[in-house]
Formats: sequence, structure tokens, C-alpha cells
Amino acid sequence: MEMLIGSGFFIIFAIIVAAVFLHFVPIGLWISALAADVHVGIFTLIGMRMRRVPPAKIVMPLIKANKAGLNVNVNQLEAHYLAGGNVDKVVDALIASQRAQIVLPFERSAAIDLAGRDVLEAVQMSVNPKVIETPVVSAVAKNGIELKIKARVTVRANIDRLVGGAGEPTIIARVGEGIVTTVGSSEKHTDVLESPDDISKTVLGKGLDAGTAFEILSIDIADVDVGRNIGAQLQTDQAEADKRIAQAKAEERRAMAVAREQEMKAYTQEMEAKVVEAQADVPHAMAEALKNGKLGVMDYYNMMNVQSDTDMRNAISRAGSSKKSVERKEKA
Repeated sequence: MEMLIGSGFFIIFAIIVAAVFLHFVPIGLWISALAADVHVGIFTLIGMRMRRVPPAKIVMPLIKANKAGLNVNVNQLEAHYLAGGNVDKVVDALIASQRAQIVLPFERSAAIDLAGRDVLEAVQMSVNPKVIETPVVSAVAKNGIELKIKARVTVRANIDRLVGGAGEPTIIARVGEGIVTTVGSSEKHTDVLESPDDISKTVLGKGLDAGTAFEILSIDIADVDVGRNIGAQLQTDQAEADKRIAQAKAEERRAMAVAREQEMKAYTQEMEAKVVEAQADVPHAMAEALKNGKLGVMDYYNMMNVQSDTDMRNAISRAGSSKKSVERKEKA
């Protein structure tokens, strides 16, 4: 009985030891590498386990590269993996570039991958150019007519400028700028409608792919639509603005005139008050003059006669004016 228990513990211990050994020593992967004529030491695989590098992510791309005839070693692939790169995609890109006869060293491919770009897609784009469709670009000719233009830009990846080169948004922005400049320099919008290929020639001549990760092969105008009459709209807006300014100035002048009128009314009322006040002092002054002998009785009567004559003339003139107005009303 004790022998059976001891043998059971031994078997369990042996299974645990074998599982730990197979975990740290990927025998199956080592055998696959040997079968593919790729020499990877068993201790190298154990070291990958210790460095927390999945051996399959290194050995399988290494086998693929070896079968393609690439000169790549384990240390390069493991270093790229530890740096955060995609080893399998880098190897696929190297194989694709070799088949397409594109010079792409491992260091450059790894740098492109670590820069965040899809190195395999870049190689594929070098072989098969990509078409970038720009959004609708609104441009205005010199006669004020708006044109809405959509273009298709055919680009090819430039492997040498993938690291540090600008991407697709820069290409789209530069093409849009070229379209706006070309249309804006046209005298009439009909000139653009007659020969839209002039836009492509002008934009291509500006060297828009400088400093980018692409090489522009062609720029084709996909659609041209006539938009609004921006010039007329701007003139209308300007006229409306001028009208509002004129109305504001007229209102300002009216307010000033009203204020001036109010000032004159106040001044007139003040003068009338002073006249009334002065007239009230006349009887007292005349009485004082009579009392002191400065004004004689005859002088007083003469003054009263003159005042009566003046009042009579005023009454006659008012009566004549009223008569004439009545006659005009009757004639009307």
C-alpha cells in the first residue's frame, strides 16, 4: 500500500516536472525550426521564455524569412519585438519588397514599423499606387462665381521618406490649396469649366509631394459644380451694411436736430420770460420818471399815441392777412 502511494506521488511529481520543462523548453518549436533548416539553440528558446518573449513570435517569422532567402537573425527579431514592433509584419514587408525588387533593409523596415506606420501597406502601395479622394473644395473665380471641385490624387509610397514624412492629410490640404489658388487666378469660372485639366497641370507643377511620404503620380478632377454668386452676395451685403450706416448717421443727425430745437425752445422761453419781467418793470419806471420829473406829461401822451398807432397798424395787417387767406380758400 505504501509503495502504491509512493509511486503515485512520483508519477504526479514527474508530470509536474515535465509540464514545467515543456513550458520553458518549447521542444516542438525547436523541432520545427530544425526541420526548416533554421538553427535556433535550445538555450536561446529558454532565454526567450526568461525574457518573457513568446518564442513562436520570433521563430515562425524567422522560418518564413529563411525560406524567402532573407538575411535576418534571431537577435534582430527579438530586439524588434522587445521594442514594441510587429515582427511578423516586418518580415512580410521584407518578403514583399524582395519580390517587388524594392531595396528595403531590415533596419529601415523596423524603423518604419516603430514609427507607427504600416510597413507592409507601404510596400504594397509602392507596387500598387493608392487613390486619395479629396473632399469638396470650394473656390471662387475673379468674377465672383463659386466652384465646388472634387479631385482624385494617385500617390505611391516613397519608402525613403516614410520615416519623418508627412501623411495623407498633408497631401489633401496641399491639393486643396492648389485648387483654390488656380481657380482664384481665373478671370471667369467658365474658363475652369472649359478646361479643368489646367488645374491638374498647375497643381502638379507646384511639387506638392515635397516632404511627404508619398510621390504624387497624377491629379484628376472628378467633379466640378457651379455654386453661388459670391461676388453678388458680397456686394449685396456691402450695400446693406452701407444702408445701415447711412440710417444710423441720419438718425444721429435727427437726434442732434431735435436736441438743437429743444435748446432753442428753452432759450426762447427764457428770453420771453425776461421780456415779460422787463415789461412788468416799465410802469414802475415810468411812474418813477414822472415823479422825479424826468418824463413830462406830454411825453407820456405822445408815447401812448405812438403805441396806439402801432397797435392799430398791427390789427389792420392781421385783418388783411385773414382776408387774403379766406379768399384763397374760396378760390380753392
